[in-house]
Amino acid sequence: MNLSERQDGPAQQAQTLCAHFQGIAETRMRGLPFLNQQLAVEAVGFSAQIAGENAASGVLGVLISPWFMNLIWLPENRDTLLAQGASGEHQFGGQCLTFIGADGEDIGGYESCSLFSPMFEFADQDAARQTAEQVLALLRDAPERAPERPAISRRGLLFGRVSGGAQ
Repeated sequence: MNLSERQDGPAQQAQTLCAHFQGIAETRMRGLPFLNQQLAVEAVGFSAQIAGENAASGVLGVLISPWFMNLIWLPENRDTLLAQGASGEHQFGGQCLTFIGADGEDIGGYESCSLFSPMFEFADQDAARQTAEQVLALLRDAPERAPERPAISRRGLLFGRVSGGAQ
């Protein structure tokens, strides 16, 4: 299946990514010294999301592997997908993150933002999964608004006081 086939939704797209990277883990990456053997390929929290800067819709989730943890963005409008190797920024949860366009031979295009690589700081799959869930929770929360400062009245301005405070 290609990632651009959206009829099955985020769960199917996550399965497609996992199958693709599991194949890489079993072939090209097998036996390499920078793999954390305690980890497996897993998709975490893939669901519909809006990218804040332009209200673009798509699917956001985290992909864990024995060699990396990446935030994955699958824009709904495939015309906006970054070209392979090109970088671009998206805003989630008030954070501006840089993504790089990628193209899996058999799955099509996606965008990724590196969170961790290599993965030796994770003792096991649960620790990696918990970190991925925390990252997604932060990025899916609405950014906190700065507290509004009270307006300064003309009199307050002249006398160095803020309106609403002790006069």
